[in-house]
Amino acid sequence: MTWMQKGLGLIGLGVCLIALFVAGLFLYIGATATPLHTDPQKVPSVMHVAPPQKWTVAVEQARQIVKNGAAGQNLPGVSVAVGVGGEIVWTEGFGWANLESRVPVTPDMQFRIGTASQAVTSAAVGVLLEKGRLSLDDEIQAYVPEFPKKEWPVTLRQLMAHLAGVRNDAGGEEAVQAEGDEKSVQCQRPVDGVKRFAERKLLFEPGTRYRSSSYGWILVSAAVEAAAEESFSTFIRKQIFEPLGMNNTAPVAPPEPSPERAVFYFPRFSADPKYGPDEGREVDYSCFAGSAAFASTPSDLVRFLMAINSGKLLQPETVQLLQAEQRTVAGEGTGYGLGWHLETVTLAGEGTHVIGHDGELMGGMVASFLTLPNGVVVAVTSNIGFADTASIAVKVAEAFAQQGKGPVPK
Repeated sequence: MTWMQKGLGLIGLGVCLIALFVAGLFLYIGATATPLHTDPQKVPSVMHVAPPQKWTVAVEQARQIVKNGAAGQNLPGVSVAVGVGGEIVWTEGFGWANLESRVPVTPDMQFRIGTASQAVTSAAVGVLLEKGRLSLDDEIQAYVPEFPKKEWPVTLRQLMAHLAGVRNDAGGEEAVQAEGDEKSVQCQRPVDGVKRFAERKLLFEPGTRYRSSSYGWILVSAAVEAAAEESFSTFIRKQIFEPLGMNNTAPVAPPEPSPERAVFYFPRFSADPKYGPDEGREVDYSCFAGSAAFASTPSDLVRFLMAINSGKLLQPETVQLLQAEQRTVAGEGTGYGLGWHLETVTLAGEGTHVIGHDGELMGGMVASFLTLPNGVVVAVTSNIGFADTASIAVKVAEAFAQQGKGPVPK
């Protein structure tokens, strides 16, 4: 046997040992993980207001869906709200907001919604479009001169459509927060967050590729503040949250723990809640502004969607503009509007077009909300990263869609 054959043999043995170690680690972590909810039927829940009688069948189906989802995914807590015909018909909290003290999730408890904040910021852009203070095809420097011109022009529309080539905070590209103690980093204005990535080159020519960028929406937030001529937080509170009665939504949630907000957890292994939670760090997300910094409740998110659907907040033409699918310069559809996810899902056996947004925090999903063509609106939040809130929201929507197609129970 030559030295090369021996070397290759040793390399192969090393690879096998590493593979065995990784497989053993997965097995060990899985075997030692304690389920948070051993029985779906025993997942605790809190409901403040009983649903209307005509929706009790759908609610009971949806309650079981959420309990199965919480137990099956090993989620500490979940909160859900559903609106039909312009009215909130069901809100309920499931599981624990704080595992250590066993504080239950209540319907009015806040959750961080991560990048789902972008749909709310999109509505703020809509308000300014209707006031004639913004133009989607203006270069972003018209509103945010602190962002230097790049090799190619970058427009507000491209930023909102994730077509601008701006970097992201995931994948090791770079972080908005400074190295070290992230809790100490705070931005008083969105433009303070922009400065942390402003000098970086674009990843590609704007319009040629779809690539999600939370940094792009920090720029959008800075443009909103500039066009509104008042602070971003003040504008969005006065123009959206207060008029819609979103009393449990914070424009930029503070990093300090709050009894009104569920404790955030992070999977302790493999970005999967089934392996159990670790308590997440309380990070100051102020630098992300309208990109990912909001905290809200499912009820408030449903109020927001119903206002969008009814024309209470924006004119129908503006909503249509913001929710129209964007395309690359090559004509490829992106499945995304200007701050809105667009997709087709199977509900009650039929392909159904839904509009909404999922929210990611620290790389994993924490919130989802969607609206159906028939006016059913669903919002789901969880207090652990990498929760599949989207599948829970779709299944809950299906329960209400199925009842809506059949005779209404008396």
